[in-house]
Amino acid sequence: MPGTVTMYSTTWCGYCRRLKSQMDREGITYEEVNIELDPQSAAFVEKANGGNQTVPTVLFPDGSTLTNPSLAQVKQKIGA
Repeated sequence: MPGTVTMYSTTWCGYCRRLKSQMDREGITYEEVNIELDPQSAAFVEKANGGNQTVPTVLFPDGSTLTNPSLAQVKQKIGA
């Protein structure tokens, strides 16, 4: 879906769970990608984070990323 936010995460990441629940509560739609199951996504996250697999990494429709953003940062970025 065009304009969808993509969140790269893992199943064990507490920061990911928190951001997902906050975004769900605010009605912000997103696609979630588990980097442990998708090597290409893991490589993307590494590239965005100086070689580290830091999650959550959020990809926005304009191609920019934020690493471990707050809900306020996500809302500001998408204009919500």
